Amino acid sequence: MTRSKRPPDFERSLTELETLVERLEGGELPLEESLKAFERGVALTRECQVALEAAQARVDILLKRDGEVLARPFDDEAEGEPELDGDHSPA
Repeated sequence: MTRSKRPPDFERSLTELETLVERLEGGELPLEESLKAFERGVALTRECQVALEAAQARVDILLKRDGEVLARPFDDEAEGEPELDGDHSPA
């Protein structure tokens, strides 16, 4: 069985969303077109959220080691060894 719908492309959805926001912020669209653009924007936002949640799940899987999740800051200052998150004690 083939899938009828491919997963959304995050970058494409985000670019389209940015374009819609610019058009809406311009204030030149008629009301009906603005509502359609807003509807599309909501759908694109949901697609982006799904893609981000899937990416976060993949990152979480990759960071799991020996049943523990290694917390790694994303800032440039934290380039040392990863630290275990102390808030997650074994149940």
